[in-house]
Amino acid sequence: MNAPRKSAVKTPAQMLAEPFRLPNGVVVPNRIAKSAMSEALGTLGNQPTARLERLYARWADGGVGLCITGNVMIDRRALGEPGNVVVEDESGLAMLQRWAAAGTRRGGQLWMQINHPGKQSPKGLNRENVAPSAIPFGPELAAFFSAPRELTDDEILDLIRRYGNTARIARLAGFTGVQIHGAHGYLVSQFLSPKHNQRTDRWGGSAENRRRFVLEVLAEMRRQVGADFAIGIKLNSADFQRGGFTEEESLDTIRALAQAGIDLVEISGGTYEAPAMTGVTAVKASTRAREAYFLEFAEKVRAAVNVPLMVTGGFRTVEGMAAALQSGAIDFVGLGRLLAVEPEAPQRLLRGENPREQIRPISTGIGMVDRMALMEVAWYTRQLRRIGEGDEPRPRESGLKSFAIGMVENGWNTFRSRRLRA
Repeated sequence: MNAPRKSAVKTPAQMLAEPFRLPNGVVVPNRIAKSAMSEALGTLGNQPTARLERLYARWADGGVGLCITGNVMIDRRALGEPGNVVVEDESGLAMLQRWAAAGTRRGGQLWMQINHPGKQSPKGLNRENVAPSAIPFGPELAAFFSAPRELTDDEILDLIRRYGNTARIARLAGFTGVQIHGAHGYLVSQFLSPKHNQRTDRWGGSAENRRRFVLEVLAEMRRQVGADFAIGIKLNSADFQRGGFTEEESLDTIRALAQAGIDLVEISGGTYEAPAMTGVTAVKASTRAREAYFLEFAEKVRAAVNVPLMVTGGFRTVEGMAAALQSGAIDFVGLGRLLAVEPEAPQRLLRGENPREQIRPISTGIGMVDRMALMEVAWYTRQLRRIGEGDEPRPRESGLKSFAIGMVENGWNTFRSRRLRA
């Protein structure tokens, strides 16, 4: 089913439309993948809603081959934002089943992204924030995130079990796979980073010890879902911070994950402190010309490891997407923000046409705000909410207006969510 590395010349549309068979036998109908974006469309009690059903039906109808949900949390005590869906038991199974059915109704794959925020959770939302080590964020983000408490060994083992349990429930509900969120500064990313993980026990210190958490998470998921269920991971190529997770460590982590049986690696990069994944930080001219932000790293991975790869970030044209596939460096083109403003874009791409919309920088005019990934997240979350409510996105909505409304709503919902869980 997979295309050979060297084959007859295909049109861009043909390349994007080609099915792909993952190592565990799962077939994805085309090479367009919707990367995870934060929806925050759960209830304040963290249950899934009909808005998620409506949103994912829209993407399914839009023709995406692999659709990955926004982060679903494993622990109600550890939210990343108000409105997160939490799956720690089967109480919301009926609505999860409706969500899964909507997202797979045209034959595409729907994977649940499974996450824990670690210390990357807004002040006041949780009773406390936890992390591998009790290291606060730097000055720019310290006002937004409380200093965390260091996790105990028993708590780490409980979190590993929770990741596996959430994956089990995802399969029971009808999702066709799961993705571990190991990027962008959340808990798995914190364990991997020597900047954020300064433990001296079996979970920290050496790179091998810092990898232990994610490998144990993968093993527990596999134990609970079986060999024929897809498990992927979103992983930083690097976190672009001094003393942080490097490309060399990322490559070693991918080698270990591939040996452990991961089905797909999505390559991204950065954290809220250094948001390379959004394009807010400077992008080299050569990278912009090739469109994909992390394609050079993908080429290094491809040369070293035989594992299916997906790159998200920077794609603008059908020709650029096809060129990345033609190069052999990646197997899936990851799209995120484009599908928040043009949910039917895959249909156009599969016809060989460019998207109608082009992703533009979102600006409030407030320098500190515009440098943070939080601004981009808030703006696109508002577009997803519109689609979930049956409306159309507004690609040219004011960044300042969106930021102001989002700050008020987030503050109020943080208060209500914390009070509900008290």
